[in-house]
Amino acid sequence: MDDVTTLEGPIEKIDGKLVVRIPLDAGGDQFIDCSRGIATVDAENLVVIIPQWLADKLLIEEGDLITVSNANGRFDLSPSNPRPIH
Repeated sequence: MDDVTTLEGPIEKIDGKLVVRIPLDAGGDQFIDCSRGIATVDAENLVVIIPQWLADKLLIEEGDLITVSNANGRFDLSPSNPRPIH
């Protein structure tokens, strides 16, 4: 069975886009394989841009905490404290 890594962090807005930056030395290196095509690596972080349609679907925005996981070999993100649907 593969090791599962789960981390929590904030959503930031960079150049008008919602982004989650996962420090490589804090476990972000465990997400590189499952995030190919949706993430880039800068000097110290795995950087994932969250498309607006996904942010709308998950009801997340800048400043929210999200949880990322690599369970089942997939990159998964979800809100840490989901907002109620009105």
